[in-house]
Amino acid sequence: MALLAVSAPALAAKPAPKGATAVLAVLETTDLHANVVGYDYFKLAAEPSIGLDRTASLIAQARGEFANTVLFDNGDTIQGNALADYQALVAPVRCDQTLGIYKVMNALKYDGASIGNHEFNYGLQFLGQVTGKRFKVAGVEQPRRCAGPAFPQVLANVYSVKTKQPLFEPWRIVEKKIAGTDAQGRKITATVKVGIIGFTPPTIMSWDKRWLEGKVYTTGVREAAEKYIPEMRRKGADIVVAIAHGGLDASPYTPQMENAGYYLAQVPGVDAMLLGHSHQLFPNAASTAPQFNLPGVDKAKGLVHGVPTVMANLWGKHLGVIALHLRADGKRWVIEKGKTRVEARAAQNADKSFVAPDPQVMALIREEHEATIQYVKTPVGSSDFRMTTYFADVGDPSAIQVVNQAQAAYVKKTIAANLPQYAKLPVLSMSAAFKSGNAGAFDYTDVPAGNLALNNAADLYLYPNALYAVKVDGAGLKAWLETSARRFNTIDPGKTEPQELINASFPSYNFDTVTSPDIRYEIDITQPPGQRIRNLTLHGAPVAPGQEFIVATNNYRASGGGNFPGLDGSKTVLASPDTSRDVLIAYIREEKKLTRAANGAGRSWRFAPVKTAGPVVFHSAPGMLDLASEAGLANVSQLRADDGQGKGFALYAVDLSK
Repeated sequence: MALLAVSAPALAAKPAPKGATAVLAVLETTDLHANVVGYDYFKLAAEPSIGLDRTASLIAQARGEFANTVLFDNGDTIQGNALADYQALVAPVRCDQTLGIYKVMNALKYDGASIGNHEFNYGLQFLGQVTGKRFKVAGVEQPRRCAGPAFPQVLANVYSVKTKQPLFEPWRIVEKKIAGTDAQGRKITATVKVGIIGFTPPTIMSWDKRWLEGKVYTTGVREAAEKYIPEMRRKGADIVVAIAHGGLDASPYTPQMENAGYYLAQVPGVDAMLLGHSHQLFPNAASTAPQFNLPGVDKAKGLVHGVPTVMANLWGKHLGVIALHLRADGKRWVIEKGKTRVEARAAQNADKSFVAPDPQVMALIREEHEATIQYVKTPVGSSDFRMTTYFADVGDPSAIQVVNQAQAAYVKKTIAANLPQYAKLPVLSMSAAFKSGNAGAFDYTDVPAGNLALNNAADLYLYPNALYAVKVDGAGLKAWLETSARRFNTIDPGKTEPQELINASFPSYNFDTVTSPDIRYEIDITQPPGQRIRNLTLHGAPVAPGQEFIVATNNYRASGGGNFPGLDGSKTVLASPDTSRDVLIAYIREEKKLTRAANGAGRSWRFAPVKTAGPVVFHSAPGMLDLASEAGLANVSQLRADDGQGKGFALYAVDLSK
């Protein structure tokens, strides 16, 4: 796999004659999250369902099928697993070293990429280094340009406060020599000028406020597109591909909109759209995701307001393919929309096997991969119980309580030492199950009993979020819990047919729960969202609306992530320099031995009891019922070992009357 010189001068090919035709396949990867190879560093085991090494085989297949291809990445590329953390935080790459995933992407000859929100998680200093940029922003020292990817990275809606200029180049025209036929059917070669423009969610300003405030600012996705796309056309772009790290949302447009693809598709001049961020698959005729069931969205053909659009899932599970049929009009190439086809190709075959990985990917990354494995094996303590999230949605706190304990202990110590004005306020902690089957039946936190190592801590706390604390009153605490309870659908007790417990559009990482013996509450899922929290008590007494609390959480939530009412950064009383994961590791080291009684059995919430005429069902990995019993969940049963959806899940039921 040789490196690609992307930014070459004008290619020596004649302009396409009028009437000439060609097919250009636009290929997309998205939300790779540093999953270069199919390996789960938390479980220390191969995981064939993920990894760029298998996507590489799909890329090779597509290049064999289509004479002309361009390959782009949508972002959320450099963060998301232990390998990423190792290269960013443990043994940071040197200025002269190329980040592992970029090294592989160079070898795969990517033509361009955009920047996702998670690219900012490690700060601007690191991002500038590994992308080979010298950001002109306050407080970031980059005396020389470091090694970066060999392909252009574009981002149109993030600007330096210092210079008022885009942080990255907003767009680039990639010139590709392509094969086609003229109007008489004779073979020709010509040049197509592919303009790429990138966008990231403006909400990065909340999510990574600690890194970005005062250094950069964002504009809306639509505004950036309207500003730059006409310029791209004037500079000769035949086609414009919008690489938007976001999904679709038909809510009224605002410049702060997280998922602005619905409106981006309506900007004149967008010929194709590559989406991401939502970790969904599009096109997908069977999708039940609300964002793909909006007016103007064709989830079978992959069209958004007529614009060919793809979202290639996450972690290398799929390769997006938009086969653009081009016709030369005498001046430039134009797209024949009626002939264009969109698909997302899976790394898993119809018989449930997986495409073979490209062995050259592991060869390129082996040193970094093996160093990461050695790092995550570092012991920190032990546990006498298995900590999992298979049943977190129905009340198992085994993988959540120790996180809450660590966060609360840290905040209490900090208050005692530095914040005496809050010394008399109760300290609570909120945490969630980060892994709850989103990527498949293997995608759950599962830490076996026995010795605990760093990889186990990373499994318990997936993200490198900073630990924050906020001051809220009783009304704010209840509103927080009400928002968390949107994780559940509204259940009709009178229905005899099965009802799905989980609201699939509400991610598990927003289902914040308390696991303190001091606080108790019920969730009444027969009531509509916003009216579900009942009997909220502290030490057995009802929580008053004006009663004040300190709540440990993370920078994402405290700064507005998840759109929880009142959490907009203004209530933060502690912005720790330490990550929640590091706090957790330190706590386990201090405790040494975790027990279920002390660290894995504390439940603050329960479903409000109700008798339902039919079953209330949910999906989890098969054969785990014993874990529910160990967690004291006597109201859970497994109905079928295979739920029939073809994703490896079993079908479970929860009896809400118990």
